[in-house]
Amino acid sequence: MSEAGGGRGCGSPVPQRAPWSLVAATAALCLVSATSVGTAVAAPMSREEKQKLGNQVLEMFDHAYGNYMEHAYPADELMPLTCRGRVRGQEPSRGDVDDALGKFSLTLIDSLDTLVVLNKTKEFEEAVRKVLRDVNLDNDVVVSVFETNIRVLGGLLGGHSLAIMLKEKGEYMQWYNDELLQMAKQLGYKLLPAFNTTSGLPYPRINLKFGIRKPEARTGTETDTCTACAGTLILEFAALSRFTGATIFEEYARKALDFLWEKRQRSSNLVGVTINIHTGDWVRKDSGVGAGIDSYYEYLLKAYVLLGDDSFLERFNTHYDAIMRYISQPPLLLDVHIHKPMLNARTWMDALLAFFPGLQVLKGDIRPAIETHEMLYQVIKKHNFLPEAFTTDFRVHWAQHPLRPEFAESTYFLYKATGDPYYLEVGKTLIENLNKYARVPCGFAAMKDVRTGSHEDRMDSFFLAEMFKYLYLLFADKEDIIFDIEDYIFTTEAHLLPLWLSTTNQSISKKNTTSEYTELDDSNFDWTCPNTQILFPNDPLYAQSIREPLKNVVDKSCPRGISRVEESFRSGAKPPLRARDFMATNPEHLEILKKMGVSLIHLKDGRVQLVQHAIQAASSIDAEDGLRFMQEMIELSSQQQKEQQLPPRAVQIVSHPFFGRVVLTAGPAQFGLDLSKHKETRGFVASSKPYNGCSELTNPEAVMGKIALIQRGQCMFAEKARNIQNAGAIGGIVIDDNEGSSSDTAPLFQMAGDGKDTDDIKIPMLFLFSKEGSIILDAIREYEEVEVLLSDKAKDRDPELENEEQPSSENDSQNQSAEQIISISQAVDLVDQESPEESSLNSHPESLSPADSDDAASISPSEQTSNPTEDHETTSLDGECTDLDNQLQEQSETEEDSSPNVSWGKKVQPIDSILADWNEDIEAFEMMEKDEL
Repeated sequence: MSEAGGGRGCGSPVPQRAPWSLVAATAALCLVSATSVGTAVAAPMSREEKQKLGNQVLEMFDHAYGNYMEHAYPADELMPLTCRGRVRGQEPSRGDVDDALGKFSLTLIDSLDTLVVLNKTKEFEEAVRKVLRDVNLDNDVVVSVFETNIRVLGGLLGGHSLAIMLKEKGEYMQWYNDELLQMAKQLGYKLLPAFNTTSGLPYPRINLKFGIRKPEARTGTETDTCTACAGTLILEFAALSRFTGATIFEEYARKALDFLWEKRQRSSNLVGVTINIHTGDWVRKDSGVGAGIDSYYEYLLKAYVLLGDDSFLERFNTHYDAIMRYISQPPLLLDVHIHKPMLNARTWMDALLAFFPGLQVLKGDIRPAIETHEMLYQVIKKHNFLPEAFTTDFRVHWAQHPLRPEFAESTYFLYKATGDPYYLEVGKTLIENLNKYARVPCGFAAMKDVRTGSHEDRMDSFFLAEMFKYLYLLFADKEDIIFDIEDYIFTTEAHLLPLWLSTTNQSISKKNTTSEYTELDDSNFDWTCPNTQILFPNDPLYAQSIREPLKNVVDKSCPRGISRVEESFRSGAKPPLRARDFMATNPEHLEILKKMGVSLIHLKDGRVQLVQHAIQAASSIDAEDGLRFMQEMIELSSQQQKEQQLPPRAVQIVSHPFFGRVVLTAGPAQFGLDLSKHKETRGFVASSKPYNGCSELTNPEAVMGKIALIQRGQCMFAEKARNIQNAGAIGGIVIDDNEGSSSDTAPLFQMAGDGKDTDDIKIPMLFLFSKEGSIILDAIREYEEVEVLLSDKAKDRDPELENEEQPSSENDSQNQSAEQIISISQAVDLVDQESPEESSLNSHPESLSPADSDDAASISPSEQTSNPTEDHETTSLDGECTDLDNQLQEQSETEEDSSPNVSWGKKVQPIDSILADWNEDIEAFEMMEKDEL
């Protein structure tokens, strides 16, 4: 997201064809002058406190950037837990996430203009020299066109923009002769072959050395791309054309945008998430403002700001009207179907939509921006960070948080628009949470699970490119920055492009093609600055009055808004049947099901299965009701499984030199002390003898009053627990005997008892896979005395101990490792992995495939129930209240388990059937991975 600056005063009409030297202020920064009429509810923050927080941001950046340069450079990214660089091909593949890595020192390039914004001009000059000396753009590696454009091309152009600014000032960069621009041009030409399609939409990936289609390129066979991937090119490509005079880049980016606009759904004016790059057919027909689409909307508005082309604003306003009509359900932003925009496509939101309040500020629509931002802030206050996805009742859907900057971005723009010191306090909270929960000795580590505080060995380049930039600008006064930030626009990666590009090398036709596709409402195109008196009435409580109703929205139990379908029946018509009210013995309900195209089948095991045939519904409205009913029933049918699940537990190393920074994800036991109901257990660890713990311990004096380490295998978990308890241990950690096992690749499970009464076991027992367990064992070998905390979630660090911490050596730091958190599924492991009774439910999102999570659900006693019926959805009835945590992502992989479990049945769908739209959960996750996840 970005701001535009400079230009005429607010309230002055702007000529429709004015050059952009006059039009720069038509959006967000026109609102900056509204600070005098912004709310004064929060106590003003003193200049001294703002400076203190700004200096804190500088120190945090130095910590992240310095550790990258020391431990990772010239690698693309830093792995902050193991203090080493992430090099493509040398670390286990993370799938599409690794497509951002091209062996071109990604983090350094992405951080160039951040150094200047933070007044680190000497470091900037040194960094530019390193880029010119060390970076090679001709590597035989397949990269994402989208990520390479916004991070690398954008980073080089942002660096060039500020390099020439500094050179003009006469103190720094006097030697600079457009070298970064020449690198950007080289990279631009390397990306151009991706546009070799009939539609003009680029391939999603390209080989930097060999391009597309050649056998050695290993790419060029893809058929689909996301809307944001194809629609987030115009700023960087147009800037490259304007800087160099080579018009081909802007022409290709414009063609891609034109094609997306032409393929929008004409009745709703919405676009889908995924499109076929050859035919232009929508592959995924759900639409929102989050992953897969987000920056497409952003770049339409910003292309108008940077390039002065009216058609981009007209297109944005048309889309924005549709967004506010269908997707916006204040304070929520929920995906809908492009062909059925009154029908919600999902019951959760992803974290990438946090940029949208900032874009609304740029648009000048402040009220919904305040509402959505406040809702997101309440989620953050509950979980410390914004989960990757959360449900409409604000429960965690995907628990990761890779230190995304979008919320900080919107916070900055809302403060710029309102001057409300409330947003400074929000920024202060972000700083505190980053330092308290994400900071590690070698940088800042992404959160693997916001519920437990577990880390991931990951620090993405966008964290340095965006997060510190927005946080510093939030607390900086104009005199704190060495150049006028209002002369630049931010790209989606927060790279700075100068607004004077609008009048440079204008060889591209600006023919307004928008009206060729639709008749537009003239009211969409108000060419004057937003009236701040309308945005901010003289009532000083204005902004607070918008936020206040949302203060407790997250903490309310099971809040449920009124759906549009329900609202449409307020006139007196009977509302549609809801899944929670359905009774299989009610004849009236069965008749309603028939009308919705839903039939009821009695299974041999006594359960009831529902099957929907959309084409058999009485009307299209009834078919929509049936689809919603089936989705609700799927959620209900998963409740039995979810109620049996326990959240993951945490093993936190609290002794020197870790001080609570390393949090290991552990599986709980069905016996012993329940850590969720009792105080955590803290103690030093000691290995038991025998190590398997299957007989009376021969070293009771070693484990007395300590937490015993025992190896999995050869006897039951409960037997191990009794033996170490009898030896005086205060807790136990079972370490997997399968060497190399890790929660990264295996589902975490719950240790079961031995079929007997286990009430005699009073100590807490946790399970660690081999990789996690080896971290404790390595720590014992190096430090001898290792103290851990067994708890239901990670606890705050001890500040007194941390103040005593001495700087860790590189070897010390390398003993720390990222731990992956997955949702725990109820599973029974009676003996150990050798036992035939073992079963587990795989709930790790990254291990799923589309077939794993269809919207057809059935409950059967053992194997998955297959259904030959085509064009339908199925579900069975079980449960009364829906828990939306990680819904539709869990399934069983059962070998021999006598207990019933939920499995997801397949459905066969015709191309034109609306049922195809309901396969969105897993597809959405895969698309989010392509869009920076």
